[in-house]
Amino acid sequence: MNEETYEQRKKRIYDFMCDSVYVPMKIKELAVVLGVKREERQWLEQMLAELVEEGRIQLSRRGKYAKAEVTKHSGVFCAHPRGFGFVTVEGETADIFIPEARTGGAMHLDRVEIVVSPLVTGKRREGAVVRIVERGIKRVVGTFEERRSFGFVVPDNAKLAQDIFVPKEQSLGAVNGHRVVAEITDYGQQKGRMRNPEGRIVEILGHANDPGVDILSIVRSYDLPVEFSEKIYRQVERVAKPVSSADMQGRADLRDWQMVTIDGEDAKDLDDAVSLSRDGENYLLGVHIADVTNYVQEHSALDEEAKKRGTSVYLVDRVIPMLPHALSNGICSLNQGEDRLALSCIMTVSQRGDVIDHRIEETVIRVDRRMTYTDVKRILADRDPAVREEYALFVPMFERMEELAGILRAKRKKRGSIDFDFPETKVILDGQGRAAEIRPYERNVATDIIEDFMLVANETVAADCYWQELPFVYRTHEKPDDEKIKRLAALIGSFGYTLHLGTKKGAAIHPKELQKLLAKIDGAGEEALISRLMLRSMKRARYTVDNTGHFGLAADCYTHFTSPIRRYPDLQIHRIIKENIRGRLGEERRDHYVRILPEVCRTSSETERRAEEAERETVKLKKTEYMQAHIGETFSGVISGVTEWGFFVELSNTVEGLVRVTALDDDYYRFYPDTFELAGETANRRFRLGQKVEVRVESVDVLTRTINFELA
Repeated sequence: MNEETYEQRKKRIYDFMCDSVYVPMKIKELAVVLGVKREERQWLEQMLAELVEEGRIQLSRRGKYAKAEVTKHSGVFCAHPRGFGFVTVEGETADIFIPEARTGGAMHLDRVEIVVSPLVTGKRREGAVVRIVERGIKRVVGTFEERRSFGFVVPDNAKLAQDIFVPKEQSLGAVNGHRVVAEITDYGQQKGRMRNPEGRIVEILGHANDPGVDILSIVRSYDLPVEFSEKIYRQVERVAKPVSSADMQGRADLRDWQMVTIDGEDAKDLDDAVSLSRDGENYLLGVHIADVTNYVQEHSALDEEAKKRGTSVYLVDRVIPMLPHALSNGICSLNQGEDRLALSCIMTVSQRGDVIDHRIEETVIRVDRRMTYTDVKRILADRDPAVREEYALFVPMFERMEELAGILRAKRKKRGSIDFDFPETKVILDGQGRAAEIRPYERNVATDIIEDFMLVANETVAADCYWQELPFVYRTHEKPDDEKIKRLAALIGSFGYTLHLGTKKGAAIHPKELQKLLAKIDGAGEEALISRLMLRSMKRARYTVDNTGHFGLAADCYTHFTSPIRRYPDLQIHRIIKENIRGRLGEERRDHYVRILPEVCRTSSETERRAEEAERETVKLKKTEYMQAHIGETFSGVISGVTEWGFFVELSNTVEGLVRVTALDDDYYRFYPDTFELAGETANRRFRLGQKVEVRVESVDVLTRTINFELA
């Protein structure tokens, strides 16, 4: 036995326990059967403990070891820069933690098969990767480093811990400093041993300092499809024809209704128009959405491309559309003065904000004016005489819109809808594509009007289809996990706030409790921080075929109906609604949608997440680029996060940076996770969430998109 290696011993024990004649035994009995001497019991105990930890065997309460009932799960591996990772398993409430030693050679975004340990050693359940089902990353974007006879690609993504080895003959002539795309040809796993992955350069994006290369690198990193094929363009040419009288047949003609679009100044894909009139004491609200399905037929090349893209992606310097511009900015855009085909949700709304009647119908419309958020704000909030005179014909309608939007918002608030008012970031670029200014993107009365009208239309359409029991795509948001809400309650307690969690086990928190908390912190110094912590405590909204409601909106039914130009789920449900209106949603078509919609929901949720991450990365990139020009300058900020390695400070322009604990040289600071604060041992100086501080920009790393501050 002494000649066996450690792994051979371990395998022999496991094989024995998997034998069909094996019965559960205590360690003493196992030692006898396996021929383990008393002085060798230590390694047997160690191996048994490892097998239990790996979930391959189990230990009963009576101290007997037996083969574990191993259940394998599959999911996507999300790597951490420090080597470990997490796997999201469907049906599990929390991600499964994968220690570095148990990743099995898995790389970031690989689809893997894991076994989950029956033991919970920390806050999360642990598992081990037993098989890599499919590699998630085929191509890597990074910076090329040239050597004499070979090169390396240093990945932009910190979650890819290893550089990609590139033979000289596969370098495509790349030189030091080139941003490149490398295709992985060998993942470096061979008989349990790991080495650097190997690849070949397939595209040189340009030098790191060339204008636009930074954003292009992010586009390639997220594998965002940019160009459309010639086949797609040929199809667009065939379908993007002006609206004809034949197109209008069977549609309600609303071209004499007063209606407008309200969007940002630089918007080009105008897919929603609104109208509002009085119907006695009630309001007649029309939300008119471009009928994109008239031009994008199911199973066409256009449809398949839109499904693959899932959504338009709005980066700081460009838009990557879901549909070609000839559609998204052309015949499907509700341009002023042009006849357009639409799907309209026309609602009769009471003075209390109740939708007491509605109809969804195919229409033909003509927008009277293309309005901007800025001009509507000048009319309603600023009461600018010149602008009010210019749009005098529409001012009464805008004033009714402001009135109705306020009623709808109050109704949502009363039922418990949670409204996070985080300032979005507006990045102003110069002619070279560099960040010239960073500032918050403020909401105003016009943006609120459009948001309120789109929300009520989405709810109305979702409820209509739910009660008709149509196969459908819902936008759902599940209630938060109890443990996360308990942690949130404990944290806000340190600020003097409370949450009513209920006394019954498993009782769900009502969204109204979170709404009340937002009202309490309104205007307080810790408002932004507690709001952000609250948001982190909640689950992500997603697309599903089952209607489980929307927690954040406190809505029983919700969907995405209002943006078929830029979101595939909206496009998909338009098809279902139109088939239902036309009486064509028979059993065969219902079965068809029941088959395809789960996959539509899954891929749409994934592409949405990819787009959000890419958009967030481009903003982070431009923030670090902007702060490069301000190294050494002093700013006022608020502590937005506290960890054991330092605290984050958010400036008024939404830029966030880290003050490292190692830079606090006036004392030795300890981290207190219960109160999220750092406290000095000697002078008891404290840094906590919401605290105002003066910081100086110490350093900036554009590649890792990190900003380091120091106390001023």
